[in-house]
Amino acid sequence: MTFPLDIAAVFLPLLGAFVAGMFGRKIGDRASQAVTCICMLAAAAISIKLFIDVALHGAVMNRFLLHWIDSGTFSVDWGLHIDTLTAVMLVVVNGVSSMVHVYSVGYMAEDKSIPRFMAYLSLFTFFMLMLVTSSNLLQMFFGWEGVGLCSYLLINFWYEKDSANKAAIKAFIVNRVGDFGFVLGIFGCYMIFGSVEFSDIFKLAPTMVDKTFVFLGYTVPALTAVCLMLFVGAMDKSAQLGLHTWLPDAMEGPTPVSALIHAATMVTAGVFMVARLSPLFEYAPTALMVVAIVGALTAIVAATIGLTQFDIKRVIAYSTMSQLGYMFFALGVSAYSAAIFHLMTHAFFKALLFLGAGSVIHALSGEQDMRKMGGIWRIIPFTYTYMWIGSLALAGIGIDSVFGFAGFYSKDLILDSAIASGKWYGMMAYILGLIAAFMTAFYSWRLLILTFHGKPREDHHTLEHAHESPWIMLGPLVPLALGAIFAGWYAYDWFGGEGREAFWGHALLVLSGNDSVAAAENIPEWEKLMPLIAAAGPGIIFAYIFYWWKPELPAKTARALGGLYRLVYNKYYFDEIYDFLFVRSARYLGNLFWKTGDDGIIDGYGPDGIAALTVRIARRAGALETGYVYHYAFAMVIGVAAFVTWFWLKS
Repeated sequence: MTFPLDIAAVFLPLLGAFVAGMFGRKIGDRASQAVTCICMLAAAAISIKLFIDVALHGAVMNRFLLHWIDSGTFSVDWGLHIDTLTAVMLVVVNGVSSMVHVYSVGYMAEDKSIPRFMAYLSLFTFFMLMLVTSSNLLQMFFGWEGVGLCSYLLINFWYEKDSANKAAIKAFIVNRVGDFGFVLGIFGCYMIFGSVEFSDIFKLAPTMVDKTFVFLGYTVPALTAVCLMLFVGAMDKSAQLGLHTWLPDAMEGPTPVSALIHAATMVTAGVFMVARLSPLFEYAPTALMVVAIVGALTAIVAATIGLTQFDIKRVIAYSTMSQLGYMFFALGVSAYSAAIFHLMTHAFFKALLFLGAGSVIHALSGEQDMRKMGGIWRIIPFTYTYMWIGSLALAGIGIDSVFGFAGFYSKDLILDSAIASGKWYGMMAYILGLIAAFMTAFYSWRLLILTFHGKPREDHHTLEHAHESPWIMLGPLVPLALGAIFAGWYAYDWFGGEGREAFWGHALLVLSGNDSVAAAENIPEWEKLMPLIAAAGPGIIFAYIFYWWKPELPAKTARALGGLYRLVYNKYYFDEIYDFLFVRSARYLGNLFWKTGDDGIIDGYGPDGIAALTVRIARRAGALETGYVYHYAFAMVIGVAAFVTWFWLKS
């Protein structure tokens, strides 16, 4: 009897996490690394087989696992649903995660808690797999919360650092905001459809277009409200503008964590969720408009911040946030396949960039500030090559109809779909996307020049010990680099070409008249070339002017821009505003309830007050016990006099 492939692809990472987590101390570091890596590599290989069977041969898989909840009319089963959308995600999640696991063997070689780290990585992967294979909203929420928990554990892996503690708590709390919206969306779906199963929701969605409910005296379209609440959850996990502040701080975790969670998997959960719910969002055009606007604003705001950061991982983090913005405004113009296309290509080149940055940090003994780097490309040539490949893919460099790096195909498809959608917010997203493409190329080459070129700015001791990473770290970058080079070219037909409809089947729904991907084929050639012109032209050229030929220009520009530069450098003061509005006010309320309410009133007049009064009375009563007989005789005389007086007054 053969073990079902779909179950193996999902549960092998859980097996690895269990063995490393429960028996890591007994079996040791090497065995923990071996078992988790073998499980992940096997899951990745199985995912490729499932992709061929499901996506290429059209065999949708549904597997019932167990009855989960049965309460009154509410019934939820636990199962695995694998269609084309899930098959793509399985390849991305297991593929990138397996490379990160192998890379971690070298990167974390000197760490004192290797089994714990490997267990966390594998457990995170399992929860992400549960999320993408779910057949209902509640099971998706289980995976959703699981990746949030593992994100907290991994960001705070080096818990001895105060900055890691704060970053983990921040990520956990901010994610609760979005999760609350997701929960409300689940409640809303059950209220409207009487079910949380995707099949039931998608079947009934067309019949609920005109359904409304009354809230605070206002008549609200039901589908729009539910989709917006679900989108709040997606905003949080995918670090969209307003709920993005946790992502840059999450760089406090080890670099493999950044590559796995904040490049290829967890941050794409929101994109996956909206794409999975396309049969619902298609009937809520207002919600789609909000998705597109938020995505476009996220893309441009994150790109501007990326221009000013100096921590190599934070630059890549803001790049991630910007690229997620592209994915969301693609979803907002109903270009779901284009969004998933960019999700897939982005996973390859962004994981490559993060792991390449980790190799730089490893070579420079933990240094992350690009201002203290420079002149090291000859010392770490393999890492330098990988970073070039990742940057070319991120910037979307290619030659139309000939060949391009992965981002060239997916990013162009998104921008072409946005302008072809015929909607005003599609045009807005296209313009902001072009500006963000220019900025992306600029800060990518800024990173390359500051990190690898120019005069060495490291101290002599650091430069003297700089070295290329071992092959256990460089080897996993090879598949990622190949994906960053060829994935877009090879897979374009599935996501944006003639084979798109056969490839996706019923995994995505686009209503008639909303197919912006198909409309993108008919836009003028000059509009298709604009993203490449913006990136390869002024983007890269300006980076060389500012940081190679005229290195004094950045400081002069910063001084000339004054307050505007400080606004962008300080990340638009989102953290400070949130601290003032929420953190300080919450702390003030907490102190008020604690010191005034609990200590002053409840304890003062309650248990502590009564106890203190009893003690005071006892002390005063105790003062009467002097031990002198004449004191007691005097007290007796006073008592007799009091009784006589009382009887006399009474009569």
